[in-house]
Amino acid sequence: MLGRELETLLKEERGQFFEFVSAYEQKRRGTQTKRPQDLAREIARILSGMVNADGGVLLVGVEPDKSLTGLPYSEQEIKELGEVPQSLLNPPLPTLHERIDLGNLLLLRFEASPGLEIRRVASGRTFYRIAAENPAVAPEQIRLLKDAKLSYSYERQHVHAAAWEDLDDAALESFAERMDAQTDPRSLLSRPYHLVRGSVDHPEISMAALLLFAREPTRWHPRCGIDFVKYEGTERQYGEDLNVVKRVRIDAPLWTLVHEAVGRIKEHIRERMVRHDLFFRERLEYPSLAWQEALVNAVGHRDYAITGAEIEFWMFDDRLEVRSPGVLPAPVALDHLNRQQRVHFSRNPLLVRVLADLGYMREIGEGVPRMFQEMEHNSLRPPEFSTEGFYFTVTLRNTPIYDDETLRWLDHFDRSRLNPRQQRLLVYALSHDKVLSTADYQRVAEVDRDTAYRDLRSLVKLGILAPIKPKSRTYRIVEPM
Repeated sequence: MLGRELETLLKEERGQFFEFVSAYEQKRRGTQTKRPQDLAREIARILSGMVNADGGVLLVGVEPDKSLTGLPYSEQEIKELGEVPQSLLNPPLPTLHERIDLGNLLLLRFEASPGLEIRRVASGRTFYRIAAENPAVAPEQIRLLKDAKLSYSYERQHVHAAAWEDLDDAALESFAERMDAQTDPRSLLSRPYHLVRGSVDHPEISMAALLLFAREPTRWHPRCGIDFVKYEGTERQYGEDLNVVKRVRIDAPLWTLVHEAVGRIKEHIRERMVRHDLFFRERLEYPSLAWQEALVNAVGHRDYAITGAEIEFWMFDDRLEVRSPGVLPAPVALDHLNRQQRVHFSRNPLLVRVLADLGYMREIGEGVPRMFQEMEHNSLRPPEFSTEGFYFTVTLRNTPIYDDETLRWLDHFDRSRLNPRQQRLLVYALSHDKVLSTADYQRVAEVDRDTAYRDLRSLVKLGILAPIKPKSRTYRIVEPM
């Protein structure tokens, strides 16, 4: 890896699939070289997190600003750093690593693919990568993670009947161009995406590669698409009362499925009139980011081993339901989602990496909190999550959080100046004699004391709240004149 390839890699930001670390650290006395054993432990933690999650690439010898400073160690110490995956991980990790010689600088590049085994560092701790972080896994979660990884096998299985001719060459070329790859498209599938094993002449093509790039994806999976159904009313009817208004079956390779589905579905998202700054303005019935996030998550995280069911996108008069085959994997629970916890587990890490690199999946672990934020920002009810049979469902309702009378009252304070938490706080106070405290805010908005204090002080500065008495933490609403 030299020149253009390294330049392309360094265009990426630290995240789920890419990390870089320096051999130097800042201390009071200035910049100092890390001890080789400390850098080795840092490498082990990052690789443990990556292989336990979705895999990724680690560059060693790069500063936080992406400047290259290399490895100022002896040849023996560099050799030992290259052996970290085998010496400091248990079980040993047969990862690929290479030296990048830039003349006066030397870097190390590690590449890890997601594995079925849980790998611990020498200290006994286990890590799991979420976005650009590597939090330690609690002991009680390790068993759940092990059980969940058993579902990795479907996308990773190699289909003996499949050959290069079954993949769409034009799609592969377009994908390589999007990724700014400096290798031919077929080699790109092998590394870094691990979608194909073996040689170019004798490839072992994975189910993930077929789902993503096959000429005829339904030949390999009969229900890998999306079934969009628009109903009249708020419930499904059958027989003579069948209330299907529109039904579209969307079948495409996964690398284009999301784009095609969004294009088909957005035509049916209605506009609604909302009041803003004393005027009525048009706004989409559902925030685009919210329903598209639910759709992307379904494509990336559904259980493709369930071959008799497809993703269902149901549209009713009062709600959308995105139904995904497969219940939540054990490390993720409904309670985590409802509390907007930053959680992540990929049932299909090979697929997820491609979808993330294509830009469909942004900050890993942030999708659910972002859906909550978008719905609340648009004064709509929060997303709902449920499981029924072997389906996991995300429900988005077009019902406003507040009734018209409450919205008119909030408009007196110029809602554009208030964040959703502050609006919720004022509505709470409205039903409690227009008085509230810092403790009320912490409880209602589920925020810490510092956040509550900042938001309340902001409302005081805006003249919306006033302390009941000097230095009091209880406030009353100041009604506008």
